[in-house]
Amino acid sequence: MSGYFGSYAMVVVLFLVGMAIFAGGLFVNRMLRPNRPTPEKLTTYECGVDPVGEGWAQSQIRYYVFTYLYVVFAVDAVFLFPWATVFAAPGYGVTTLVEMFVFLGFIALGILYAWRKRVLGWT
Repeated sequence: MSGYFGSYAMVVVLFLVGMAIFAGGLFVNRMLRPNRPTPEKLTTYECGVDPVGEGWAQSQIRYYVFTYLYVVFAVDAVFLFPWATVFAAPGYGVTTLVEMFVFLGFIALGILYAWRKRVLGWT
C-alpha cells in the first residue's frame, strides 16, 4: 500500500474495519437481548408520562424570535472576525471601518427593534 492511492486505501480499510466493529456490536446486542414486546412497552411516552390528547401542540412565536436573534448574532460574529484580521492590512483602513460601522448599525437597529417590541425579556 504505497504510492499515491496507498494512503486512500488505508483510510478506506480503516473505515470498513470501524463499520464492521460497529455492525458487529449491534448484531451481538440484538442476539443477546431479550425480546418480549407488550402493548404497554410499545406505547409512545415522554418522560414516563402517558400521552394525553393529540400529538400536535402549538408553541409561542417568541421562541422563533429568539432563534432569529441568535442567527443575527451568529452572522454578526462571522463577519466581525474576518473584518478584524483585514482591518490592519494596507488600503483597507477607513473604507473597512465605515463599512463595519454601517453593518453594526443595521445590527443595532435590529436589537433596538427587538427591545422596543419587548422580545428580549425572558418570561
